[in-house]
Amino acid sequence: MAAVDPLADLNARLVECRRCPRLVAWREQVAAERRAAFATEEYWGRPVPGFGDPRARLVVVGLAPAAHGANRTGRMFTGDRSGDWLYRALHRAGFANQAESRSRGDGLRLRDAYITAPVRCAPPGNRPTGEERAACRPWLEEEYRLLRRARVIVCLGAVAYEEVGRLLAAVGHPLPRPRPRFAHGRVVATGGPAVVCSFHPSQQNTFTGRLTEAMLDAVLTAARECLEAPLGYGAGPE
Repeated sequence: MAAVDPLADLNARLVECRRCPRLVAWREQVAAERRAAFATEEYWGRPVPGFGDPRARLVVVGLAPAAHGANRTGRMFTGDRSGDWLYRALHRAGFANQAESRSRGDGLRLRDAYITAPVRCAPPGNRPTGEERAACRPWLEEEYRLLRRARVIVCLGAVAYEEVGRLLAAVGHPLPRPRPRFAHGRVVATGGPAVVCSFHPSQQNTFTGRLTEAMLDAVLTAARECLEAPLGYGAGPE
């Protein structure tokens, strides 16, 4: 019998998930109605699995699929402007073979990096509820346990930082107490993987200049430095 790929098995189960009625209804409504610019495309309209190198040492954690981005394309941070920013930065940092991410078949490959999110279905207004975050949490925990070489986690936004804090507590590497506040560029030691904080590359942040490409590059430079440092490297609490 062929060996079972644990990540592939996880993703096969994940894409069938219907735990959250509000999210199921929204993702399917968006997929049926579509945006005019994508009217001829078939939307994914399901939970979005993680994407990248299964032997990655760097794990990037966002928030949730965009309604007309990953909910359309079926791949994390693919098909929207947030993804444009992220993949350009990953390419510059040497973690991606190309700077664009348009569709699942565009040839993009990640090197030593894996991208995921705490919520796998597109939420209305990009705001999942606490109950929805809790319902989705086991997927992230199971996925993280399969990424056995993970050494650095980049959190894109405060929600990602909160969820990664819960995740690391569950796997025995909690954030220090008192927990350092989320701040762009902050590096936090855990005794396990280092955690690097970044503003999310949402249009709200990039259009206003709150996040620049240089700032995002600096985050990935810090992540690269952590990969080369002793396990658990990072700043302690304030």
